[in-house]
Amino acid sequence: MIQSSPLIKLVKIFPWESPTFRFSVATAKMIKPVLIITSILTLTSEMLKDVVRTKTYQNVIYRNKFLFQNKVVLDVGAGTGILSLFCAKAGAAHVYAVECSHMADMAKQIVETNGLSDVVTVLKGKIEEIELPVAKVDIIISEWMGYFLLFENMLNTVLYARDKWLVDDGVVLPDEASLYLTAIEDAEYKDDKIEFWNNVYGFDMSCIKKQAMMEPLVDTVDQKQIVTNCHLLKTMDISKMVPGDASFTAPFKLIAERDYYIHAFVAYFDVSFTKCHKLMGFSTGPRSRATHWKQTVLYLEDVLTICEGEAIIGSMTVAPNKKNPRDVDIMVKYSLSGRRCVVSRVQFYKMR
Repeated sequence: MIQSSPLIKLVKIFPWESPTFRFSVATAKMIKPVLIITSILTLTSEMLKDVVRTKTYQNVIYRNKFLFQNKVVLDVGAGTGILSLFCAKAGAAHVYAVECSHMADMAKQIVETNGLSDVVTVLKGKIEEIELPVAKVDIIISEWMGYFLLFENMLNTVLYARDKWLVDDGVVLPDEASLYLTAIEDAEYKDDKIEFWNNVYGFDMSCIKKQAMMEPLVDTVDQKQIVTNCHLLKTMDISKMVPGDASFTAPFKLIAERDYYIHAFVAYFDVSFTKCHKLMGFSTGPRSRATHWKQTVLYLEDVLTICEGEAIIGSMTVAPNKKNPRDVDIMVKYSLSGRRCVVSRVQFYKMR
């Protein structure tokens, strides 16, 4: 695996800033309060510079102007307002850009600077608490996806806006999101950062190893590490689903494409815009161009020795954390009955 999160680059004074350091969700939460303003600006910059993300949205809007011309658009979680600006340029009658953070103040300035104040209105506040100047909108657009698709996402906010303001034949963009699972070899990192805790200068610190195993890592996976096929876990239709659909249990079958070792499962997602003249979208998978979402790596307690054609059978259960719905609890049941490895196990992960 390569390339740690850009969040880490903000903090040079901490001992965990090293070439071998790997990003975890828990670590991000430790770092965020230190340089919150710089972090917001840096993350905003990273998202805008994510060509896969931003260019896809731009192409969806500019190449499908028939969807936007003379329509009222609601941009949920607008950030800098870039999607709202695209919509305005595509001929929208009016765009309401809703952003709850301080970035809303900058978005207003950006809209004014670009001479689009007559088309784009920036509203500062939470979707659930504001009131729009209109009764209904024709289109809802949002970049709501989080790591692992569902971690710290804005899906429920988009669904709330859809149910409250979208006209009956309205369009949600994107309208489809799919979560996938595959398996990889990653011995070097697992030995260096997880197995390390078994013997630390002669002392057993394996309690820390157990905690490390439960924290999914967000990182970029080299496609050469992939050992199995990719399995579709869940597809969500944003135009029809209800909030509870984000909790699910899905079976999977991962078939080895070569004789090798497996150290982790890897999850990623694809996003589709099916209402376009021609199907458009992007993937955050390891065989696609890298995005700021990277992939989510879930390490296994066992090293699986697998032969070509053998299958790992299992299921993944995903649900929002009961105390904090923006966090995600994951349970993976898996088994392998191979010629050189027989294992059956249940593992729990927590994205915090």
